[in-house]
Amino acid sequence: MRRINREKDLSILGIFLTLLFVAMSCSKSDNPPVEIIEPVEETTFTNPLVTGADPYVFQDGDTYYYMHTVGNAIRLWETEALEDLASATSKEVFRPTSGTPNSRNIWAPEIFKLDGKWYIYYTAGDGEDINQRTWVLENSNADPMQGTWVDKGKIYNAQADFWAIDGTVMEHEGKRYFLWSGRPDRTNADLTQKIYISEMSNPWTLTGDVTLLTEPEFSWERNGFGVNEAPEVLKGPDTFFMIYSASFCGTDDYALGMLSLKENGNPMVASDWVKSDQPVFTKKPSANAYGPGHNGFFKSPDGSENWLIYHANPNSGMGCSVNRTVRMQQFTYDSGGKPNFGEPVATGLEIEQPAKN
Repeated sequence: MRRINREKDLSILGIFLTLLFVAMSCSKSDNPPVEIIEPVEETTFTNPLVTGADPYVFQDGDTYYYMHTVGNAIRLWETEALEDLASATSKEVFRPTSGTPNSRNIWAPEIFKLDGKWYIYYTAGDGEDINQRTWVLENSNADPMQGTWVDKGKIYNAQADFWAIDGTVMEHEGKRYFLWSGRPDRTNADLTQKIYISEMSNPWTLTGDVTLLTEPEFSWERNGFGVNEAPEVLKGPDTFFMIYSASFCGTDDYALGMLSLKENGNPMVASDWVKSDQPVFTKKPSANAYGPGHNGFFKSPDGSENWLIYHANPNSGMGCSVNRTVRMQQFTYDSGGKPNFGEPVATGLEIEQPAKN
């Protein structure tokens, strides 16, 4: 009796071991070891970054604050990598009350950090083109994405309180100056746009005289009609430059021009600025870049590279439309210390990202 049970036990044990072997074999073949693949870090990007016009960048430490024209409000983006602008955090920071003098046609906002507070300069009006002016917002919070933006009103000089757009700030030898694009008188009979400068007594007040810095005089500044607008100040290795947009934005020939401040020059003295007789950045149809302009500047995160940000149309004949896109590319300085912006880089081309720390 015991022998029969023993044989039965051995038989059961054999079946169990066989099943265990089969299970282990299936486990090994059906579930191979998991291969851990480390994510590959992106090192390039392509233009365009986003759809938009009138791009501007302010760099504060490791953070970039970005703005472009929205039209009916002011929106602020925050990122540590401008090549990732499409996924950056953004926030509407100001929407004017309907029917006010600054409630329509809100263009070209720019953000600055002055005297420990944040300021946004923007263009707006009541819907009538003749009433377009430049305005100021103030925020005392350390983080411009937080706190309250206070409307400080219109920024203007009593000598020239008429059509004015595209305001920006220049800081030079302990003084601040405001630059803008304006028309020559209050009537708007002459639509020619010129660039003016006036000294600032505080971030929302202009004082003293107004100086005309540049007006359209070359053929490349007069496509469509005569336009000098969107002044941007660039501090080079040896001096300051004022880069501006020339010709009507409704043409494919919107382009960048340049003024250079003489050594020891006074920004308020027009003759201390030397104007280039040729544009410094122009369209390139093969790169899908028509009407490139309204630019800004920034440094790479490690501070070693200089970058240009601008808008352009991807196709001919698009004009001042919502189809404009934002692009960026690196630029250098030549042996004489002048910026060399090169040509627009083609959309879709892989570009090395700005150098990181």
